[in-house]
Amino acid sequence: MKICKSCVLPVNFPHITFASDGACNLCRSYKGSSEAGRLKKEYKDKFELLLKKIASKGAYDILVCYSGGKDSTYVLSVFKEMYGLKILAFTFDNGFIPERTFINIRNAIERLDVDHIFFKPRFNLLKKIFREAVKGFLYPMKAMERASLICTSCIGLVKYTALKLAIEKEIPFVGFGWSPGQAPVTSSILKINPRMVKSMEDVIKRPIVEVAGKEMEGYFLNERHYSKPDKFPIYIHPLAFLKYDEKAILNKVKKLGWIEPRGLDLNSTNCYLNSFANAAHKRRYGFHPYVFEIAALVREGCMSREEGLRRIRNTGDRKTIEMVKRRLAI
Repeated sequence: MKICKSCVLPVNFPHITFASDGACNLCRSYKGSSEAGRLKKEYKDKFELLLKKIASKGAYDILVCYSGGKDSTYVLSVFKEMYGLKILAFTFDNGFIPERTFINIRNAIERLDVDHIFFKPRFNLLKKIFREAVKGFLYPMKAMERASLICTSCIGLVKYTALKLAIEKEIPFVGFGWSPGQAPVTSSILKINPRMVKSMEDVIKRPIVEVAGKEMEGYFLNERHYSKPDKFPIYIHPLAFLKYDEKAILNKVKKLGWIEPRGLDLNSTNCYLNSFANAAHKRRYGFHPYVFEIAALVREGCMSREEGLRRIRNTGDRKTIEMVKRRLAI
């Protein structure tokens, strides 16, 4: 299969085109490291200005969506040690978190001295959603460009439950550990408003409720939340405007007692479900669900092209994939 000579995007990726020199349209439109550096400084300064202007009236400055992976562990330390924020860490348990990840989470929150809560939805409901996502019909086709539909389901639930919690506890910021390839720097600071959230309900909430039943409505916002528009938080993902160096990140999180769990694929450090989700996505669409993210990391110099190719060619751990299939009854 033809692959961009500069990044790792394949010819069958949606809306991709190649020039005669073999470079894809996204690489040709990339404005270079100097422009990227300018944008990063702009958004870093913008965030630091917001911290001075917006003070929490409650116990916390920020709710951090903490998966227990290397990036979210590092982001937790950034918000605590670099910015000195009062943190509530929030972990969404999708039923596929390795035991080592639970240990990593405990080590990090204790060493960073932050409050933390777990939220574990009923697995029977999640099972219905994940099984349907494998079929590829839950969401608009656009969704499959950035992540597997299983991950889209999981992340959607994380965002909504975190948003509910932030509104109810009047926490002004919600932080994420997304890599620079997962979301661009221009969206690294995003003010959430009720109108925008409601417009997304048909994309995420409606199909999930249709698949898993009305019990799922409790995981989303209701009119009580929408009646408090001034309490809607600002989303922050700082890895988009800070230096992203995987080696430095790993060195830092290891000092917090973080050890990589076994049995995971090369694109996850916290979730067994990811290996199966990747395999199902590749089988249905013909390309790896992480390819867009990895291509951006290669383009921005955060990862070598060789490493990017290695990660998208990795098939994951076969025993882990079979375990997931058994747990989902697939």
